[in-house]
Amino acid sequence: MSAPIGDTAWRARRRARRLHEAALQIALVVVLVTLALLIARNVEANLAARQIKSGFGFLRDPAGFNIGELLFEFTARDSYLRAFMVGMANTLRVSLAGIVLASVLGLVVGLMRLAHHPLVAWLGAAWVETSRNIPLLIQLLAIYLVITELLPEASSAIAIEGAALLSKEGLQYAVPTDGTLAWLLGGGAFVGGGAIAWRLARRKLAAGAGGVGVAAGALAAGLGWLVAGLAHGWSRPALDGFLISGGAALTPEFLALWLGLSFFTSGAIAELVRAGVLAVPIGQTHAALALGLTRGDAMATVLLPQALRLIIPPLASQYMNLIKNSSLAVIIGYPDLVSIANTSINQNGQALEVIVIIMAVYLTLNLVVALIMNLINAHVTRAPR
Repeated sequence: MSAPIGDTAWRARRRARRLHEAALQIALVVVLVTLALLIARNVEANLAARQIKSGFGFLRDPAGFNIGELLFEFTARDSYLRAFMVGMANTLRVSLAGIVLASVLGLVVGLMRLAHHPLVAWLGAAWVETSRNIPLLIQLLAIYLVITELLPEASSAIAIEGAALLSKEGLQYAVPTDGTLAWLLGGGAFVGGGAIAWRLARRKLAAGAGGVGVAAGALAAGLGWLVAGLAHGWSRPALDGFLISGGAALTPEFLALWLGLSFFTSGAIAELVRAGVLAVPIGQTHAALALGLTRGDAMATVLLPQALRLIIPPLASQYMNLIKNSSLAVIIGYPDLVSIANTSINQNGQALEVIVIIMAVYLTLNLVVALIMNLINAHVTRAPR
């Protein structure tokens, strides 16, 4: 049986409209690519006329400078490409640490703002107003000044139960002697513990099960790290003359940037949490309390899982802002991507190429964050209400 004439005509019009839209998009892409090529050729010609080197071949040349804070080995004889990799690793390190701490602080402060106790609510409001109304640059400088000027010298460092030392040199803390085993146990425990907790919590919390899995995974990772230390011993920080040796260290620059980014972003996240919870119909709260749940249980099992649908989309923007704000590290001397890029420009003078690298790295990082948050949001919105 043939389709009705009206349906056939409608399908033909829809097919023609799709072809027209596709043709317009292809034409737009061709125009943009052509313009980009013309601009690139014009820039290359102008640079050549002024006898300025261009191209990315310099990435294979020796960098000729050292980097003070490393996640993997680097010397002045290594290439610019490896130097940029070190900078990107440092940016990722402080960004991921900032996202974790800002999320925890934002959740706690957001719930404080919803508290019925006036003092707790006032403290939450004071935190939010302070973090949001002081420029991030000023906060970074203030925190760095506190660490480098008000903390004691290394010779009289503040000892924390024999596990850490806090001074102007930063925070030195104990780590397992066998670092490889510690990372393997910690990573395995994080994945295993998080997966088990997620499966168990999913039956009760639905949309909030992911957060429970992450929290349980972090706790399991800490226990795995502790087991590695107990099994093979600890490398503890100790005063050696005027210096502190042993253990691992968080430099003053890293601490200032990490704490500043976390404090600044936590205020915005706290407001997202507060707004998301308040957007849940009040009847949900009344129903949970009528069933005999405490306010804490109602918040954890009823309100927050529903509020996640409203919190997660703008939360992605806050995470991306934190990554971009990490570029202020150059102000306090933390060797992130932008800081190393500035040094590279001073060394080789190829500013255009270096700026393109910076833009590409930050664009990629933010697109990855957007993709991950979109996947999380899709999972949360599919959860039963």
